[in-house]
Amino acid sequence: MDLSGKVALVTGGAVRVGRAIALGLAGAGVHLALHYHRSASAAQEVVVEARRMGIEAVALPADLAYMEQAQALARAAERHFGRVDIIIHSASPFIRASLLETTPDLWRQVMGVLVDGFFIIARELTPGMVRRGEGSLVVILDRGTVDPWPDFLAHSVGKSALWALARNLAVELAPHVRVNGIVPGPVLPPPDYSEEEQARVAQGTLLERWGCPQDVVDALLYLLRADYITGEVLFVDGGERWAHRRPRRNCQTGG
Repeated sequence: MDLSGKVALVTGGAVRVGRAIALGLAGAGVHLALHYHRSASAAQEVVVEARRMGIEAVALPADLAYMEQAQALARAAERHFGRVDIIIHSASPFIRASLLETTPDLWRQVMGVLVDGFFIIARELTPGMVRRGEGSLVVILDRGTVDPWPDFLAHSVGKSALWALARNLAVELAPHVRVNGIVPGPVLPPPDYSEEEQARVAQGTLLERWGCPQDVVDALLYLLRADYITGEVLFVDGGERWAHRRPRRNCQTGG
């Protein structure tokens, strides 16, 4: 896919890794339909910065937990630009809650944003991609996709379900539309992380360091341009998922 001049809908594109993704796409010449929920000011900042790069960008609000708002978002993006070529689903409520702490409303909210919202957006926008003979979808996942995450029940199940949906779409929408996923590892510390916590997380990777949002952007641009890859997930985690396999050092020998 030649990215220059394409149109991307980026959910959750106003803050943190989503912001880096949106600006990375803008830097590659991609026009932006930037979704946000509560971060209106941050979304407008991204739009202004993207326009300085010479591309068209618009900020569109929606609570993806409600299917009618997800549908309205997709239709607004397509109406504004005339088409959407790329969908990046980065929106993700990150709510700590165990089984007994997970209320039905919380469960519906998380599943709505992660799974239902993406389902509706894909249902609205991929028929046009198929007609045009080209399109690409990328879902932003995390470690909960493949590894149970204590006290983040709805989040982990939602990410797993999102990847299951993406895989199925890769099969159903082939050969014209490709669908892939990215699992970022430690690339952006939470604001409240201490230096000690950051050091502990770094030691939990094979590379023994944090990455950065640009690492995710680079992986995303690769997947968008790699026309022979679909139905795959790319880990950008510094080897975090394999760090527990490192041989234990012998305390007596220092080896």
